[in-house]
Amino acid sequence: MREFKLPDVGEGLTEAEIVRWHVKVGDPVKVNQTIVEIETAKAVVELPCPFEGVVSALLADEGETVDVGRPIIAVDDGSAPTAPPAPAGGESRPGGSGPGSGEALSGETVADGQDGAAAVPADRGQALADDMVPAAPKAGKEERQPVLVGYGVKLGAARRRPRKQPPAPSGSAAPSVSAVSTAPAPSVSTASTAPAPSVSTAPAVPDAGAGAGRVAVLAKPPVRKLAKDLGVDLATLTGTGPQGSITRDDVHTAANAVPAWDAGAARPAARAVPAGGEERIPVKGVRKATAQAMVASAFTAPHVTEFLQVDVTATMEAVARLRTLPDFAEVKVSPLLLVAKAVLVAARRHPMINSAWDEAAQEIVVKHYVNLGIAAATPRGLLVPNVKDAHALSLPELAAALGALTETARAGRTQPADMAGGTFTITNVGVFGVDAGTPILNPGESAILAFGQVRDLPWVVDGQIVPRKVCTLALSFDHRVVDGELGSLFLRDVGAMLEDPLRMLAWS
Repeated sequence: MREFKLPDVGEGLTEAEIVRWHVKVGDPVKVNQTIVEIETAKAVVELPCPFEGVVSALLADEGETVDVGRPIIAVDDGSAPTAPPAPAGGESRPGGSGPGSGEALSGETVADGQDGAAAVPADRGQALADDMVPAAPKAGKEERQPVLVGYGVKLGAARRRPRKQPPAPSGSAAPSVSAVSTAPAPSVSTASTAPAPSVSTAPAVPDAGAGAGRVAVLAKPPVRKLAKDLGVDLATLTGTGPQGSITRDDVHTAANAVPAWDAGAARPAARAVPAGGEERIPVKGVRKATAQAMVASAFTAPHVTEFLQVDVTATMEAVARLRTLPDFAEVKVSPLLLVAKAVLVAARRHPMINSAWDEAAQEIVVKHYVNLGIAAATPRGLLVPNVKDAHALSLPELAAALGALTETARAGRTQPADMAGGTFTITNVGVFGVDAGTPILNPGESAILAFGQVRDLPWVVDGQIVPRKVCTLALSFDHRVVDGELGSLFLRDVGAMLEDPLRMLAWS
């Protein structure tokens, strides 16, 4: 019996939430097969299995928060011999198949070679699984161990969140799977106490390994989280997405639908918050990590913000022209593309803007490469993935990279490595109809640029007032690294290139 322990998939992460299991008890699994999706403080990550065998037990439920190092799945690889069952009333032998052998199913590790029994050599899969979790602390040693990447996690007892108990079903008996899967109408039934929206026909396929009352539905993690926040039961929805998957529109439709209630049925309590009431939202995952990072950044780096209004009429014309070129036929071209290019050119002219403050060494680290971060609003919170070595990309390559970056972030598939190592960030507040703001620095960076909405405003051109396309740029920077002169010169150069995109060619 092999147990796969939850690894540290980021830089010192201590816990993760089980989002979705891809396997169930009794399923055969192969090495590197994806078995589970977990949500950390940085991203949704798919974990592969380091063993080959048959799933014996799932040691964590979907929605449960698990500490790093805790076993989450048990796999029978068929290598251990089967001992005869213990006699009635007798004692079980270590490593045998008596009652003691079932302890692995409750989260304890089954050890080979106990009490003089022949030890089974650990294969490569076992070694890999053991390397992914911290080792036990040694006397007199630092209680941190390296795991995969980063500095590891603190060892020892950790306080776990209480496991959420499912609501008790109405009636005296638990609902059966068939009662859920054959519900022909959205009326209230014994299958669930949650209101069933009128758009549902409950097409979900029963999951035999998941236990009574659980069904498997096809939906992405962000959609599942949205349904959980809105109180929508995914098992009651009919998906309109590819292969019958449930989309965000399906969830919103169900949440806004008015259910048709049976005349004699009791209406369950509504989830909506009454007027003047309160609602509590757990702070965890990406939202928790973002809050901690923003507090640390705001109270460690002295922020300064400068503003510049820019006539971007020529930039908007250049965007329209680029959209007609064959090199940009397969990518999205937006004003953000030229803003990003202007930032990259200006950073080459003023390298200190692309630097970081090293508090431990009391040094300024000037980075002669640009990992360009783009702030993206997602259902899980604010993410800032970055394009690695953006300074070395051509304009079509940069457009493709930005498109892939934002699409992956909104789908909830951004990996922790994609958000690490950023050197400069752009936040596009203009897409929300906002002119400007004072953005907070991404930790580890010295500057961030806010790009406001493009508006038609009166502008003086050659002594005449004419309508022009105008936007506001806001640059926040760390005053320990960037002084007012450098910040002003950088912002002026970005604005000059957006006023006349030909300057990008002249200064590249």
